[in-house]
Amino acid sequence: MARGKAFTGEQAASPLAATPYDFRHAGVSLRLNAGTPPALVAEWAGHSVEVLYRVYAHCLDGDDDRWFGRIDDELK
Repeated sequence: MARGKAFTGEQAASPLAATPYDFRHAGVSLRLNAGTPPALVAEWAGHSVEVLYRVYAHCLDGDDDRWFGRIDDELK
């Protein structure tokens, strides 16, 4: 089985890696939630920023508050 060759036992048992797509999706989501610039994440994922926003918009919802808060903190 391909999963056995690609993942350690622990990784294969993880719910994050039910399929290789899930593992990839988790990695992209993690990078976006960590604040990595979307253009860089899209480049790593091998697709356009447009596709990134369409597929991973749920990871970016609410980011306005975080970034506006950081700007406000810098202006204090």
